[in-house]
Amino acid sequence: MQYYRDGYHSGDPAVAPAVQDPDDTVAGASEDVDVLIVGTGPAGLVLAAQLARHPGIRTRVVERREGPLTLGQADGVACRSVEMFQAFGFAHSLLEEAYWVNETTFWRPDAERPGTIMHTSRTRDVEDGLSEMPHLIMNQARIHDHLLTAAHNAPARLEPDYGTAFTGLEHTDHPTHPVSVTLEDMETGAESMVRARFVVGCDGARSGVRAAIGRTLAGDRANHAWGVMDILLDTDFPDIRFKSAIQSETGSILLIPREGGYLARLYVDLGTVTDENRPALRSMSADEVVEVARTVLAPYTLEVKETVWFSVYEVAQRIADGFDDVADRDVRAGDDDASLPRVFIAGDACHTHSAKAGQGMNVSMQDAFNLGWKLAAVLEGRSDHALLHTYDAERRPVAQELIDFDKEWSAMMAAAPADPDHPERGGVTAAELSDYFVQHGRYTAGVATSYPARSTHLTGGEEHQHVAAGFPVGFRFHSAPVHRAADAKEMQLGHAATADGRWRVYAFADAGEQRFDAFVDWLGEDPGSPVNRHRLPGEDLDARIDVRAVLQRPHTEIALPALPEVLRPSSGALGLTDLEKVFSSCTHSGTDIYAERGIDPQSGAVVVVRPDQYVASVLPLDATADLAALFDSVFDASALPVPAGR
Repeated sequence: MQYYRDGYHSGDPAVAPAVQDPDDTVAGASEDVDVLIVGTGPAGLVLAAQLARHPGIRTRVVERREGPLTLGQADGVACRSVEMFQAFGFAHSLLEEAYWVNETTFWRPDAERPGTIMHTSRTRDVEDGLSEMPHLIMNQARIHDHLLTAAHNAPARLEPDYGTAFTGLEHTDHPTHPVSVTLEDMETGAESMVRARFVVGCDGARSGVRAAIGRTLAGDRANHAWGVMDILLDTDFPDIRFKSAIQSETGSILLIPREGGYLARLYVDLGTVTDENRPALRSMSADEVVEVARTVLAPYTLEVKETVWFSVYEVAQRIADGFDDVADRDVRAGDDDASLPRVFIAGDACHTHSAKAGQGMNVSMQDAFNLGWKLAAVLEGRSDHALLHTYDAERRPVAQELIDFDKEWSAMMAAAPADPDHPERGGVTAAELSDYFVQHGRYTAGVATSYPARSTHLTGGEEHQHVAAGFPVGFRFHSAPVHRAADAKEMQLGHAATADGRWRVYAFADAGEQRFDAFVDWLGEDPGSPVNRHRLPGEDLDARIDVRAVLQRPHTEIALPALPEVLRPSSGALGLTDLEKVFSSCTHSGTDIYAERGIDPQSGAVVVVRPDQYVASVLPLDATADLAALFDSVFDASALPVPAGR
């Protein structure tokens, strides 16, 4: 963690110095915002936490609820999400507080004792080496708390306006703020109008923003109901502190241990939904669902001491027909205003599904992480408005993958246990359930998501993938241990990056360092290098592109003063030298990032990583023209930052 770059200040270093927006002192200026975020679910709060790090961007967050979420809803935090939280600076707090999902157990009916269940297998929940972060369970309300704190502690000091409902929007011909939004004070009923450059609807499955831009959810109900409850309980079920998939003759349960050591969540199979039984299922009480759970868990006992949260839901898998307000997909390549997106939807406003795979909150947060840096790049004048087309292009296929996976997993969880004596009856065996879980482990960990090579201008080709095979283009940057040269600290390379909207260039030196030396000299000295070409006068050398280097020498043999300025740039108002850009692949633990990630030690490699931690390109050290072309497609050399007083 780096701080004091602009001068010493006392207090918590996680609380950035506030940056006052000059418009805040202007009467009536609050009616105009750059970004209006509607909703404070996981997507809305990730977006808020990200944009709050850009104090020059005026952001407002509105929420119809009277205050923050306090309990219930989602709880699964995938490895990929914890990696993202590391960039926001609170992963360590979450790791201390959350339940770690280490193993998953599987149970099926006991053929020798009808009406009871038996343990069949267990498996590691996350494949070894998949991520440096674990799969966690944490109340969604606490995730919100961490994101709210991140937004409040950021330079913009962003906080939501609770008790404020979105009621409608219209597109106008205003030259700078073309979206007019109507809001309602939930206490007084008073209406107000806000003009925005961009609006992002993170307002859930019944999204008013989605309806306002004419988008609809398409898909099907699965006609199957589940009860879900967070309970404090006593039981003699032996795997109560393991995630457990339980099949019985009377139904199924997915058991999720929760944080704190005593709390557990049960997803209880309530069976097929018909028009006739739908009202009765929806009106089931918590006690009635507990009775169903007891029959599934037999012969084990279940005594509920307190029901913390409870709901009955019917599985539905739906996806929006578009994630922005551009109606005609054929005009997306155009530059006219009609083809440029102004209103977006994210999270449950885009996609709905069951909760049992633990993916909804995670995919929703990644929607926002994808969109946030793009909005910042456009509003700060670093990229052309057309960059925002890539949000729908990248995230809608990911949402469709989620829907497809959820259909398969939900169907397997709801299926009756297979009877080996009557295979004609169908059903799912415990082995099939376990095998499916293991085979899709990368997906449930959140690391299978990719933006295919050349699917947009943000992702390059795969022709040079062989020089760094373990950093596949289009996938998230898979961190590995390195030794920081300045202080011999062993750390994860990926943890050097924060959610600050910058691109990363990781230069892995070749064995002799001749290619490496030429590459970093070009980056720092050549006017045509992206570091120089896309930097405004007065900006720090690493203001837009953060260059990091990994050498194959021990840290004791790396002389930092001898390295070029691009690897030890002046930083901040005082011009202090940043000494934390250079790393050694030689670690005390014996791991070698070159071996771990398939980097060719003879030739070295360049790995370009987007602000949302996805690999944009893998190149040889001498492919400087390709690197320059990539950043020319990302940055707008003619663009200027949005002026103050906008």
